[in-house]
Amino acid sequence: MQTRLWKCAAASIALTAGAATAHAQTLSNDGIRIGVLTDISGVYADVSGKGAIEAVKMAVEDFGGTMFGKPIDVIFADHLNKPDIGAAKAREWFDRDGVDMITDLANSGVALAVAGIAKEKKRHIIVNNPSNMGLTNAMCSPYTIHYTYDAYSLAHGTGRTVAEQPGGDTWYFLTVDFAFGIGLEEQVSEVVRAANGKVLGAARHPLGTTDYSSYILQAQSSGAKIIGLASTGHDSINAIKAAHEFGLTPKQKLAGLLLWINDIHAIGIDVAQGMLLTNAWYWDMNEGSRDFAKRYYERMQSMPNMAHAGDYSATMHYLKAVQAAGTDDPDAVSAKMREMPINDFFAQDGKVREDGRMVHDMYLWEVKAPSESKAPWDYYKLVKTIPAEQAFAPLANSTCYLVKK
Repeated sequence: MQTRLWKCAAASIALTAGAATAHAQTLSNDGIRIGVLTDISGVYADVSGKGAIEAVKMAVEDFGGTMFGKPIDVIFADHLNKPDIGAAKAREWFDRDGVDMITDLANSGVALAVAGIAKEKKRHIIVNNPSNMGLTNAMCSPYTIHYTYDAYSLAHGTGRTVAEQPGGDTWYFLTVDFAFGIGLEEQVSEVVRAANGKVLGAARHPLGTTDYSSYILQAQSSGAKIIGLASTGHDSINAIKAAHEFGLTPKQKLAGLLLWINDIHAIGIDVAQGMLLTNAWYWDMNEGSRDFAKRYYERMQSMPNMAHAGDYSATMHYLKAVQAAGTDDPDAVSAKMREMPINDFFAQDGKVREDGRMVHDMYLWEVKAPSESKAPWDYYKLVKTIPAEQAFAPLANSTCYLVKK
């Protein structure tokens, strides 16, 4: 595994975010360095990986490429979906390479491990791809922000909506067997039971499973009306294809708990049509999202997903906070990131709470039928907007030590 260095060429004029006075503008390492720690070669490479790196680069370019006349560098590495490797790389970046902020962090196990390093080293991480709520509870700190979505927002989007519909009262889960999948299964199970539904069981499979035959047979024999996919990336794609091949879907309905537009593109809307999913963002939402998507597509030849948009937005928010603080001092920047609202193509009136959770609206989408899709990547239609105050767990429920009660 190699860490690669990419240096932004200084661009036109930096975006303004309330510039500090000249004498207060100080940077600890004579510049800003951002690390993108992601899955470049594994099961999350399509939904994170090189796309995450490119989105961060775009944000740095759009910011202007420099901070107080000093360069903003982006480095990146593949954590191989192993928490020990992710933690070791984060420690190396913070101790040796002068990294100020790490972002993306696809894989909940890796994100939780790196959150511990961030707290110890008093350096920032902004998590965009994982869902585990421990990041804003047991593993919270002033230096960890959970940005794009979490298990609660997914469970209370797709899970609650399906559970409250006729025929949505009995569930069985196909769960990827690590922190992300188990946390998602637990969150949705709570929602189903709160809606007077029943959870009939779960089949837990290893990350990167390719043969789902035995798991599909267990789901079929459960008799559950809803089969919840507590997985993402290639795991979800393979499970949906297997369910289609085994004839599961005509008898039992699939509920994708974390599906990405990349997944729908890989599966095809002829197979995925009608599936409900909760996402924080869609490329065709507004003029700003379409502009970002067009520029991203020119670089990657695919449309960005919500995590890619989150990577861009989070990077920009961090850089604006440094600019407003007049320093990269972690505590000063933490205060600014919690003080400044987020208004861009990703979120309107977004806010980072005391526990590090960035709250914003979420959206329930339905996959279009082939006859409704007018062009490639035209896959979603909006079912419901979930307001920020409903989309995420109440702050009063947080166990984060930073929350005053």
